[in-house]
Amino acid sequence: MIRHIVIFKYRNDATPEQVKTISDAFWALKDRISGIIGFEAGVNNSPENLNRSFTHIFQLTFIDAAARDAYLPHPEHKAFGETLRSVGILDEVFVIDYDPATD
Repeated sequence: MIRHIVIFKYRNDATPEQVKTISDAFWALKDRISGIIGFEAGVNNSPENLNRSFTHIFQLTFIDAAARDAYLPHPEHKAFGETLRSVGILDEVFVIDYDPATD
């Protein structure tokens, strides 16, 4: 199993509608790309104020590293990237993958 964590920092002028467009497009990937066995998303609500303006998190769980590796160049994932660019509100992105079975 591989977890793929993606965290977005949106520009200050991003509208709620634009953010929803991105979130909806990301959510749609779970039904379009095989190997994704879990998908969660949320908005930062930590009182610690350590998020450095990164606000929206998406966690994809893949059956294995091969499924994650197939996802990265997948046409649907590439189309999502085009949506990100066309909406034009992303300031920064942070991505990390890990195997939850290791310590």
